[in-house]
Amino acid sequence: MSPRRAFEICCLCATVAVTGCQTEKPLYYAPARDAVAGNVPFISKYSPPHETLVRILALDPEHVTEAEVREVLGGAPAPRIINIHGGLLPVQGSLTSFSEFLVGMGYPRASIRNPADGSYAFGYYVNSEEICGVLAWYYEHEGLRPMIVGHSQGGIQTIKILYKLAGDSIERIAVRDPITWKSENRYDFLDPLTGTLRPVVGLTIPFASAVVAGGLGRALPNQWEMNGKLRLIPDSVEEFTGFQKGMDMLGGDWFGYGAGNDYKPCGTASVRNVRLPSSYAHTTIPSTSHLLKSQQIKDWLNAYQPGQTPQLEMKFDSDSSHVLWAAEVWYSIKKHWVLELQRLLKATHSNV
Repeated sequence: MSPRRAFEICCLCATVAVTGCQTEKPLYYAPARDAVAGNVPFISKYSPPHETLVRILALDPEHVTEAEVREVLGGAPAPRIINIHGGLLPVQGSLTSFSEFLVGMGYPRASIRNPADGSYAFGYYVNSEEICGVLAWYYEHEGLRPMIVGHSQGGIQTIKILYKLAGDSIERIAVRDPITWKSENRYDFLDPLTGTLRPVVGLTIPFASAVVAGGLGRALPNQWEMNGKLRLIPDSVEEFTGFQKGMDMLGGDWFGYGAGNDYKPCGTASVRNVRLPSSYAHTTIPSTSHLLKSQQIKDWLNAYQPGQTPQLEMKFDSDSSHVLWAAEVWYSIKKHWVLELQRLLKATHSNV
């Protein structure tokens, strides 16, 4: 065996070890429907006091302050966030840490936690069509379109979901109950804002993100179908942010360097590319709950604006690992939280 071939085999084994080789759908120990029904209310009927409604509609989605999160958005519903991890522990735990970060920054815990089993992330091995069906169910019941955050192979799965929603290789997808995880044997959902029936295929979500997706993760059989289109983002998402870092054999093509890592739109999607410091560890980038320990860091996160030169050389008073990724994703989540609420309220309150 040549040294090159031996190296390739070692790399593939390392990929499987880090990302996990589980391919079966995980078991969901769903409680009885009556015990959890309150976790998925019909938010589309959300009717805040007039003063609150006016304040929500007056928010600038691109400049949401900590005070506005606390005082204006604090009592309002929020879009479901579907986290998709790229392997077994510790990768799964990284997205749990990210979920705790979001809660600490003011995002409702109920909008992140899986109502079926209380977990905070789906595995990259969960069928992409099933997640599409869940996305439609959430929008139908809550009036707010969900967002997706994918890490490593979970990032590849995120883009696979976007392609399924766009109708790639499939004509119809069943609506799926996220509590029982069963198909509802229907392929259309009731759009809560227009009152019309719409197919799941064709649903557009507001925001999705993938971090360190690619590299040797492409070698696993469950990802082969994405190899020719991983960096092309379809129109089933309005805004997409892709993250890469240097020296990343696991998730970065060409070790994370070069334009070959950049995501591009197939059509109308707004696509951004962000380069993270090479010092960020591939498996733990979403581990961000430690950032909550510092008010200085929280203030920096809440004031962060994409496109500015990140002041990462500044001295924080606490551990600031992964702060740039957290800032970028938190900014986008706040932005689309506001936009989705405003979209819902404008559709359901004709007098505003």
